[in-house]
Amino acid sequence: MKKALTILVVLLCATMMVFAGGKKETAKAAEPMELTLNNGAEPQSLDPSKIQGVPEHRIYMALFEGLVSYDPQTSEAVPGVAESWTISDDGSVITFKLRDCTWSDGVKITAQTFVDSWLYYMAPETAAEYAYMPAAVIKGAEAYNAGDADASTVGLKAIDEKTLEVTLVGPVAYAVDMMPHYSFAPLPMHAIAKYGDDWIKPGKFVGNGPFVLETWTPQEKVSVVKNENYWNKANVYLDRVTFLPIEDTSTSYNAFKNGELDWDTSVPLEMLDEAKLRDDYQVAPQLSSYYYYINMNNEILSDVRVRYALSMALDRQELVDKVTRAGQIAAGGFVPPMPGYTPAEGNLYDAETAKALLAEAGYPDGKGFPKMTIIYNTNDAHKKIAEWVQQAWKKTLNIDVELENLEWATFLDRRQSNDFEIARAGWVGDYQDPSNFLELVTTTSGNNDGRYANPEYDALIKKAATMKAGQDRLDVLMAAEDILINKDQALIPFYFYVSQNMIDLDVWEGWYVNTMDVHPYVGMKKKN
Repeated sequence: MKKALTILVVLLCATMMVFAGGKKETAKAAEPMELTLNNGAEPQSLDPSKIQGVPEHRIYMALFEGLVSYDPQTSEAVPGVAESWTISDDGSVITFKLRDCTWSDGVKITAQTFVDSWLYYMAPETAAEYAYMPAAVIKGAEAYNAGDADASTVGLKAIDEKTLEVTLVGPVAYAVDMMPHYSFAPLPMHAIAKYGDDWIKPGKFVGNGPFVLETWTPQEKVSVVKNENYWNKANVYLDRVTFLPIEDTSTSYNAFKNGELDWDTSVPLEMLDEAKLRDDYQVAPQLSSYYYYINMNNEILSDVRVRYALSMALDRQELVDKVTRAGQIAAGGFVPPMPGYTPAEGNLYDAETAKALLAEAGYPDGKGFPKMTIIYNTNDAHKKIAEWVQQAWKKTLNIDVELENLEWATFLDRRQSNDFEIARAGWVGDYQDPSNFLELVTTTSGNNDGRYANPEYDALIKKAATMKAGQDRLDVLMAAEDILINKDQALIPFYFYVSQNMIDLDVWEGWYVNTMDVHPYVGMKKKN
């Protein structure tokens, strides 16, 4: 009997183990951690040498990483592919030490990778819109970018596989903080050589960021999944990020409220009062400027008196108080305030002077002034601002303008090709220095869509690039903005932005408000 009882106990234990094992085997695996966001537009491209907008930058930060990346709280440079760097005593040479890194396909990334990538990016035949940024600070790069010198004259040198030496035009104070930007990206030259323009397509894509491309369905979504070959994958908690190209902000806002989005990157004006009452509404001052480009090649607009009149007919305070209403700061200057830097005052609202200047230019009470068009990309806020401008110019100057709404890629193509009269624009700082705004409209800048050209202005920007950090350098930059805005009115500034995002920070961690509104995905995750 005792023996039988022992056998029964053994059988019962075995049975329990089987069931326990079965329960363990059928337990659900942890659900993937996914982030879905509205990116606001269909991306131009995923190729860093062919992009220029904020929607593209958000995707870039998932797929690529430069020598340095962004601190998620301060937006300052932190180690990326480079684990460390040293700067020479005179500030003109930066030496980067690279960590062990590979592309997503396992091919090694070396110092020569960066030399080849940057030379490719700055080559005149590549025609990258942002080539002027590295060309402005790397010794010899401006002449190379212009086609006036060969690659051997550019201040880039791979000392060995893990050591990259970058020689600058001078003690460029902000050089390292520039380098998280995609104009300093490494490029998979082996994939480009193999696939040509198709290298950015799913199945052929090669990157080195925390994620790799999973799908790209135009006008529907871009999805990325964790890159198992990323050097810092231990701190990548998201399994997938999905970017939706929703241009209608009301649609995206409702999708967020319905739980279809984890992060909405804008707020519709008509829902702003409601959004402000929500705990998941994130608003903060932003290093960015909203303005209109003026086509300097247009015969009418080339008259500075006309440009003054257009600017002085706009009551910017009324715009931010009654139209945008999110805390934007009305501004006549282009560069946002920064420590030691005071923006240009600009040619602010003065209706009577505006009328007199237009009359002096040959158009009394708007008579004989041709009908012009303002182009803007699809967005309810841009539309309302353009309508406000249309009404203000009619009321004060008695001139008529038409409004043309364009899809993002078409809008950028029109602006870049100088095929417009007046065009909406916005600039979000790529690094925290006034030069980032002022270099935008130098003669050689690929982003100088209005084709502004003033040798005196260009000379001041170049001079500042060779100066050490300090008030003397900032004074030179302020003198340049004085020419750009107060004297030439090459742009019509409206206001300095605030960033507006919808994301529940009781649910998500690793996402922070910051002055540049950049949000790296490394470290971002749902709270337990």
